[in-house]
Amino acid sequence: MLFDFYELLLTEKQRTFLKYYFHDDYSLGEIAAEFDISRQAVYEHIKRAESVLEGCEAKLRLLAKHEAVQIWLAKLEACANGLTGMDELGSELRQIAQGIRDME
Repeated sequence: MLFDFYELLLTEKQRTFLKYYFHDDYSLGEIAAEFDISRQAVYEHIKRAESVLEGCEAKLRLLAKHEAVQIWLAKLEACANGLTGMDELGSELRQIAQGIRDME
């Protein structure tokens, strides 16, 4: 998830290696062969990129805030769905929750 939030803060090579390693499930050896470099070099690029992502999250907390918003939206929708005899209010609350989701 950190990659999704902070991907653009990485170098092109770091983005590529992380995509291959985590998204495409390539091994270090496969990535090394693809780019004609050592496995150790691939490992170092990936570790450096992970450090950048973790540092960004430590400073900006975007992922933590996103997860908190998702929890509050789920609670809001649960309350809206639990309203009995107040369908119009429940519908309005669900629309508000969806509007917030659409903004993220």
